[in-house]
Amino acid sequence: MEAITILLSTLMALISPVNGVSERLIQNAVRSQFAAVEQLQVRVDNAPNYQLVQGRVDRLRIAARGLFPIADVRLEALELETDPINLNVRRLQRGKFQVQQPLRAGMRLVIREADINRALQSPDIQKRIQKLSAAALRDRSGGKERRYELLNPQVEFLDDQRLRIQVDLRQVGEPDILQVLIETGLEVIAGRQFQLLNPLIRLDGEPVPKEVLTSISNGFTEQSDLRQFESMGLTARVLQLRLDGNHIDAAAFVQFAPKNPQSSKQIEESVQN
Repeated sequence: MEAITILLSTLMALISPVNGVSERLIQNAVRSQFAAVEQLQVRVDNAPNYQLVQGRVDRLRIAARGLFPIADVRLEALELETDPINLNVRRLQRGKFQVQQPLRAGMRLVIREADINRALQSPDIQKRIQKLSAAALRDRSGGKERRYELLNPQVEFLDDQRLRIQVDLRQVGEPDILQVLIETGLEVIAGRQFQLLNPLIRLDGEPVPKEVLTSISNGFTEQSDLRQFESMGLTARVLQLRLDGNHIDAAAFVQFAPKNPQSSKQIEESVQN
């Protein structure tokens, strides 16, 4: 959902208490959300122009290449196009975010396989992986806690909407390494959930039992359900998800229509953080 947060942060720069807004100002607002941006184009469509000071925009279009949300993490391309925008000017001038009508946008995101693997070798990303895996891979069986770490992760995009993940698993403090290979297809269900297709997991070359694969697959589908954000007034639907030999290309529709003040507050906090 990072791209949605970037969108909302950008829109908060649309209204300025002095001198109105220019496309250059919006470009600067977008760039401020990233560690680096290689190429960026912004276009604001509005007629008449004075609508800007009233918090209204007919359409905002952003096209960017080479985006770095953080150092060493590169997105090949991000394209965004909104429907008409109508924001509460007084709240924006106080640094608050509130839409006067549902905010809708279409997005396209492209990530290269090479950039993913380069990011996975980054010391900062490896620290994040270890922090997440430390909690997820703990084993408390037999009254004794065992902690594990993930080493040398690598992702490969295959044909037919499939991908392969290879990683080494090691118990903290032990020299032995378990080689893990995961290969699976990926599809979108009704635009709101992701499903693993014919997943295969091997541990040191030995396949994981089918019942374990089924449990993992069902858990993945449940956790990836985008409807979990609808309580905040945020609707997201994946329109396209395509994998090939060197990149992943995804297109999505998002709508923000808060149902209550608490929903707006949650989004404000997300934007400000």
